[in-house]
Amino acid sequence: MRTLITGTAGLWLEALARVAPPYAAKQGFQLFCRPWRPPLTTKQRAFLTSATAQDLLHEGYRVKTYRWGHGPRKILLLHGWQSHTYRWKAYIDAFPEDEYTLISLDAPGHGLSSGSFLSVPLYSSLVSRLVAENGPFLGVVGHSLGGFSLLYTVYREPDLPFDRMVLLAPPGEASDFIDVFRQTLRLSNHTINLVLDYFARRYSVTPDYFSTQRFAEKIGVPGLLIHDEGDREAPYPYSLRLHRHWKASQLITTKGLGHNLRSPEVVNHVVSYLRDPVTERVR
Repeated sequence: MRTLITGTAGLWLEALARVAPPYAAKQGFQLFCRPWRPPLTTKQRAFLTSATAQDLLHEGYRVKTYRWGHGPRKILLLHGWQSHTYRWKAYIDAFPEDEYTLISLDAPGHGLSSGSFLSVPLYSSLVSRLVAENGPFLGVVGHSLGGFSLLYTVYREPDLPFDRMVLLAPPGEASDFIDVFRQTLRLSNHTINLVLDYFARRYSVTPDYFSTQRFAEKIGVPGLLIHDEGDREAPYPYSLRLHRHWKASQLITTKGLGHNLRSPEVVNHVVSYLRDPVTERVR
């Protein structure tokens, strides 16, 4: 069904690009930033009710935030594209609640938050706000787009108050997202260029500005990278390159876990890293 929907959307955009290019550009951009929201199961909802939940109004969106524990050491958790807070259940269960406070969120267009739009700049502005209003943090953990948005946030604001970061399967280049979007919808050069021009006008930069190699230039926060060598959604070589440029990073390579990295072994790596004595930032 989703294949049929994306195919129809591609034909619609192509037709729109011929008769109303400005409108096609805007609609193409909105479609590019529109996640598919999977419904939460009864089990997932039950777990979320164990948290202290709060709605945060941010740039017109009602963002659902969650808090577990009441310890002095705070950790922020950032999910990826078309995911939500439940993906962190094993991590939340692993930290003693009297020592740690775990804070998570459903990004706009995800989980129980409002909206149908998410971009890296929007996610990043939300990360900045959560860290500023709830910090200082011991660490911030991001999976996939959450990790990519975290890197961009640190690039923009290198002195945000947290001591270390963990990136799970981070993408490498925003231009890769464009390529997937184009191939999935089978868009022509004319139509995709309309979308890219709209993107550049909205953010004053082209998509290739959003690059982990660029972001690595300002990373002074120590961090842990975990990436599967067979990841088909965020190619593993990007983390190899990021690790080379990020002097204060450690890299753990997995096999057979794919992009989601769902494994007790990965949870143990992350928990061990965050529970170790704090490493000073590289200044």
